[in-house]
Amino acid sequence: MRALDLPLPLNLTLNRTRTIEAAPGTWHAPIWALERFGDQPALTEADGRTHSYRALAALADEAAAPLQAGSVFALACSNTLASVSTYLGALRKHAVPLMLDAALLPEQTEALLQRYGIRQCFDGASGQWREVPGTVPAPTLHADLGLLLSTSGSTASPKLVRLSRDNLAANAASIAHYLQLDAGEVAITTLPLHYSYGLSVLNSHLGCGARVVLTEASVAQAGFWQQMRDHGVTSLAGVPTLWRLLRRLRFERMSLPALRTLTQAGGRLEPEEIQWLADGARAAGRRVFIMYGQTEATARIAYLPPSLLPTKVGSIGVAIPGGRLRVLDAEGQAITAPGVDGQLAYSGPNVMMGYAETPEQLADGAQLNELLTGDLGHVDDEGCFWVTGRLKRFVKVFGHRVSLDEVERDVRAIVGAIGLEAGVTGRDDCVMIGLAGGADAARCAELQRTLAQRYRWLPAALRVLPVAALPLASNGKPQYGELLALLDAQAESPKAAAGAR
Repeated sequence: MRALDLPLPLNLTLNRTRTIEAAPGTWHAPIWALERFGDQPALTEADGRTHSYRALAALADEAAAPLQAGSVFALACSNTLASVSTYLGALRKHAVPLMLDAALLPEQTEALLQRYGIRQCFDGASGQWREVPGTVPAPTLHADLGLLLSTSGSTASPKLVRLSRDNLAANAASIAHYLQLDAGEVAITTLPLHYSYGLSVLNSHLGCGARVVLTEASVAQAGFWQQMRDHGVTSLAGVPTLWRLLRRLRFERMSLPALRTLTQAGGRLEPEEIQWLADGARAAGRRVFIMYGQTEATARIAYLPPSLLPTKVGSIGVAIPGGRLRVLDAEGQAITAPGVDGQLAYSGPNVMMGYAETPEQLADGAQLNELLTGDLGHVDDEGCFWVTGRLKRFVKVFGHRVSLDEVERDVRAIVGAIGLEAGVTGRDDCVMIGLAGGADAARCAELQRTLAQRYRWLPAALRVLPVAALPLASNGKPQYGELLALLDAQAESPKAAAGAR
């Protein structure tokens, strides 16, 4: 089924099998069909210059001039007109961008380009193309392939997510539908474009004739908030680390009269953090959408309708329009009973074609009908889904299976009240915790004693150490592998070892 033929989910209702039913209709046209919005404003640059959809279409075609249809190239992304134009131009020309973090180390970028035989690279910050010498032949691409994303954007993992053009169109239209986006909306780029959440903000707004303000300013800078006010930004997207920062900055007290929609994804907010966000939004007459997704599903999988937020704090809600969520047991059979944990599985037109780890796999067609998310969760008796942990975020402590996510939630609840941040990682027989925000050895030792008593663990099963900051990817997600390496290094120092005793 092609992007233009997909049915639009209208009049959504939740049925007794915890799926979304949708009446037939017509999807938005693909995001790259820019001309249909004519002279409506599409993009506003950091310097205030605004470009219409008609002008953006011309810029996109010009940007894609060096590309050949059916070719793959690298796009080192920045939140700039050059990046967006090149991305859209590639989609219009049937070329395939591999979206990369511009902050990657040069050797990380080069290793990825050489692995896949990529011979062209565009720098979105400088607006410059460069040729990439190499010996690996240019790969053959499947005709449906539209976009490549690394499974770990911060380290340029060689394992890529293969997304089709239909995946992009379907997810953008579904998001625009449940967020009720229209041409009057104005978004701002709080997230990087190489990150599926950040890219989905661009796609869903351009797909309905809305406007996007391009900025690389941080929310910690006064200039960002001036742009919010100057351009009448109506929606703000953030990952948990962004919302936690905004809480410290007293976001709820800021004067932002045009802002009416807040969205959160990219990780779990604690219930009391969601409550803070909801309370502030209600006082300001705004909507809050708590969302859940994965790069393998283009971006979004589920959302919690704002009307359910008062009674469902912590839930990821229901499947997006056009999609279906299920809970599966260890044998892959559906769990229909409410409250019983299993692995969450998602199906819908936004599920990726599959992974690629070699250039040859870029020629493969779609390989998945359903995405196993790797997340544990359940559905409640009203059809809302809840995530309770990760299959891979478990260790065994003296033979007992321990969820690192559950420990992290407990630790955050303990130290959050005193202004500290925590990250939990580890390996079998040792849970390791990093405390950031000014924790000293005494505070770490106190927390270690508290947790050892709570979980009835021997002291050898737990290490709590201070860190200057928790390692985060450019999209704000925790980097647990880097945290483990940092804590291992800390534990080897005599001072740290003495403080932890």
